[in-house]
Amino acid sequence: MILSFNDRTFRWTQTMLFAIHEINNMADLLPNTDLGYVIYDSCFTISKAVEGTLTYLSGQDEAVPNYRCGTGAPLAALVGAGGSDLSIATARILGLYHFPQVSYSSSCSALESKFQFPTFLRTIPNDKHQSSAMAQLVLHFNWTWVGTVASDDDYGKYGIKDFKEQVEEAGVCIAFSETLPKGSSPEDIQRIAQTIVESTAKIIVVFSSDVDLSPLVPELIRHNVTDRTWIASEAWVTSALLKQPGASSVLGGTLGFGVKRADIPGLQQHLLDLDPYADPLTEEFWETAFNCTLDYALAQRKSEERTRVFDGTGRLGPDGLCTGSESLARLNSTYSDVSQLRITYSVYKAVYAVAHALHALEHCQDHQGPFLGIGCADIANFEPWQLMYYLKNVRFKVPHTGEDVFFTDGDVEPFYDIINWGVGGDGDITYVTVGHSNGSGGEMSVLDDAIVWNSRALQPPRSVCSDNCRPGTRKGIRQGEAVCCFDCIPCADGEISNMTNARECVLCSEDHWSNDAHDACVSKIIEFLAFGEPLGITLITISACGALLTIVVGVVLAVQVNTPLVKANDAVLSFLLLLSLVVTFLCSMVFLGEPQRWSCMSSQVSLALGFALCLSCLIGKAAVLMLRAQTLKAARVRHKAAAKAAKDAKAAEGAKGAKGACEAAANSCSPDVIMNSCNFHDAIAATTQPDVLTCGHQRAVVVMATFIQGVACTVWLVLLPPHPVKNTSAQNIKIILECHEGSVVFISCIFAYDIVLALLAFVLAFLARKLEDHFSEAKSITFGLLVFFIVWISFVPAYLSTRGKFMVAVQIFAILASSFGILACIFLPKCYVLLIKPERNTEEMMRPHAKTPDGTSTMTSSSLATTATDINASIASTAIHD
Repeated sequence: MILSFNDRTFRWTQTMLFAIHEINNMADLLPNTDLGYVIYDSCFTISKAVEGTLTYLSGQDEAVPNYRCGTGAPLAALVGAGGSDLSIATARILGLYHFPQVSYSSSCSALESKFQFPTFLRTIPNDKHQSSAMAQLVLHFNWTWVGTVASDDDYGKYGIKDFKEQVEEAGVCIAFSETLPKGSSPEDIQRIAQTIVESTAKIIVVFSSDVDLSPLVPELIRHNVTDRTWIASEAWVTSALLKQPGASSVLGGTLGFGVKRADIPGLQQHLLDLDPYADPLTEEFWETAFNCTLDYALAQRKSEERTRVFDGTGRLGPDGLCTGSESLARLNSTYSDVSQLRITYSVYKAVYAVAHALHALEHCQDHQGPFLGIGCADIANFEPWQLMYYLKNVRFKVPHTGEDVFFTDGDVEPFYDIINWGVGGDGDITYVTVGHSNGSGGEMSVLDDAIVWNSRALQPPRSVCSDNCRPGTRKGIRQGEAVCCFDCIPCADGEISNMTNARECVLCSEDHWSNDAHDACVSKIIEFLAFGEPLGITLITISACGALLTIVVGVVLAVQVNTPLVKANDAVLSFLLLLSLVVTFLCSMVFLGEPQRWSCMSSQVSLALGFALCLSCLIGKAAVLMLRAQTLKAARVRHKAAAKAAKDAKAAEGAKGAKGACEAAANSCSPDVIMNSCNFHDAIAATTQPDVLTCGHQRAVVVMATFIQGVACTVWLVLLPPHPVKNTSAQNIKIILECHEGSVVFISCIFAYDIVLALLAFVLAFLARKLEDHFSEAKSITFGLLVFFIVWISFVPAYLSTRGKFMVAVQIFAILASSFGILACIFLPKCYVLLIKPERNTEEMMRPHAKTPDGTSTMTSSSLATTATDINASIASTAIHD
């Protein structure tokens, strides 16, 4: 790598000389001692720095380790070197000899180890504080996606390492991390530039010297990288080396950290009064600055080849002879620019630190010195370690600025200016202080409104891999990518996140559910079938109407209780049946409202007992009707046999023959002929005999069936009674207040018992359905139970497919529908006869019918007597004819 002359570092050298001359002219600081100096150029290479150190220690023109052959004044201290990696190399050597070293620009945190570098001190803050300040700045603007670029030396590696550790701990991700090459490497520079172009990170932190960073700037200009904000370390934040043509479009808006700035009176004049012939270093600077030569012989040899051209700057044209009187003030170079004296001020303080340590050593009071045996050291002949004692304990105020300087474990107090790169009206870069940072206390103040961003926007740029996840979502890490690159996944139902970038969603409690935005848990809706809602009012109205209608029917029957229709088949059972229907109608109301312990117990029990009473009444009625039907069936069989016998007798000749046929038929023992004209009147009498089951039997059946159900319900209520519960699992957003059955076995057995009663009543009624009379109560019971079965069979799938209050509504509807079905099918025909057709309410109409022999007409019991008379007359006439 070819290095040009560095005007900035030459200014540092001249500042050291200025401070030495200033100290030597002071009457109160080292009045009897003059400071001298020797300057070694490290050329920014470790080998040159080590060579210069050994040469300095040996006192010879060549480096000879562990050997000193110098004369004259003792060596006091080394001020330097100009880079951290150079100081690390020299400090290891100087530490072996306990030789003091005060650096003005070596800020690497590795140099804080007193075990490795016992004699190293510095007047520039430790980089660990700068790394912390950079991390704090990144967090201040909520940047979570940043790239890093570091020089390939200890300064860049340690600085960026400390920065990464702190920001990554705070949740910031590193988009890319590149290292600037030492020396010329166009391929690496192009690769780094391409990485910056392709990255989505808008913030790039650069820990590098200006020398290492300068090759990257032209490549960034070529790629037109104008939408990035750069975070600069103190080594290049005010460097004029980066003020290249077009650099303002790339580096404009840069934020960086600069060490303390100060104005040093007289320094600029000292820099301008430079004697070009003072030393070879000065000659090189002069020739480079004015592009001429101070070697007259060389200029003479080329005089025939060059043209003398005056270009208005007070110097000759290219390859001309320097006059030595050229004007540095008119050059406007980095060397003479004293507007940003930061590292320069650090050099100034380093020289004064050594001077004050020598002053303390020189003015040591006899017998009060710190060294055992000798007390005080001799200013004319002291050991380096003796000066080191005073140097590490020195404390002084810097002239002109008044800054209090002291060392704490070799480091000074960390204080930084936050500098913003703006662009002036002429397109040049300007430096504006927009904040301060005190590294020791972690305090930072930034004037956000004063910052000029590269995008010309008023707001800070956003640099994130993924936008923040709003409340109601959680971060879903992308596999194989940085943690800052994530997807925002909505919280599941019942889960919330009430903060930005939540890692997990929080599950709501059982009584709460997530709102629509999933950012808060809200109380679940309490649901039950209330009395006051439209559905509840409707069901109450229907229930009340059903109960009232049942009572009205009961009143109608009670008014005409002595009529044949009401007395038929036990009026008491009819009234018990109506009572059971009133119970079922009214018990449906108990299902409404917020479930309570008493309502849960009474609703199911009243329903079970109501249906048990209803169905047992139907069993009692159906049993009597079935027996009547069987009796009528037997009478019909006998009637059919008698008709057949009569027909056979008519065909015979004479009454004797007919009688013989009757006897033959009787003697044949045929099952189809069980009565004849001889005993027909006896058959008629058989059909009108009293029922086998009396009213007492019917009522006993009702009492026994209902009692069994009552016992079962009592056991259920005592052992495992129904109770109210909060159902939070049926529906996510609701808490359903419902009754828990207590025991599935008990409730299944209880209602299975009702089903058995219903099936038994249906079978009995079905068997009695062919009972021939004008008012067929058996058919009414059959149809009523069919309605009952249809309703409850339909109820099961409807009940299982609904949730919440609609389950209760379905159950109430089934109760009401089945009750209305029984009421309508059984009592509507009776009320029709009682109220509209009272002429049919006679004993004759209540008796069973009989069919004619040909089966085409029906007859009452009186018709049966007429038929018998006709048969006898026919038999008699046949006999007379014969």
